[in-house]
Amino acid sequence: MAKSQQTFNKTEKEKKRLKKREEKKKKMLARKAAAKESGTSGIPLAYVDFNGNLVDTPPDPAMKVEIEAEDIVLGIPKKEEGDVEEFDPVRNGKVSFFDTTKGFGFIIDAENNEKYFVHVSGLIDEIMENDKVSYELEKGMKGMNAVRVKKI
Repeated sequence: MAKSQQTFNKTEKEKKRLKKREEKKKKMLARKAAAKESGTSGIPLAYVDFNGNLVDTPPDPAMKVEIEAEDIVLGIPKKEEGDVEEFDPVRNGKVSFFDTTKGFGFIIDAENNEKYFVHVSGLIDEIMENDKVSYELEKGMKGMNAVRVKKI
């Protein structure tokens, strides 16, 4: 005679599934009863006022502002000749550290006190620590690098 295919785990899983279904049904009935008692019918409405805030009352139509479709600008406005700022690429600073054996160092900017990496390949004049220098910035692998460095 063949053994039954129903195992203990299967019966336990089936009992858990039925229990879960019963709990879900009880919760649904309780929600329906609470809704009948309070007289509300579901989710309350939320409105957006003219400032973009969520409110529970509808917005006042008198506060509505009409906007013409032609007045809406999409994209970035074009720059005019007067809008362009003059930018001087040459900056001044002071050498805070320079290792001649390894060929690199750091320059501290005179304006914003930021440190910039400098490599021997970006030098025009030889520099030492505490020298005042002028330089230009260029984007490097790990940030901004000082290039075309000259002593002042």
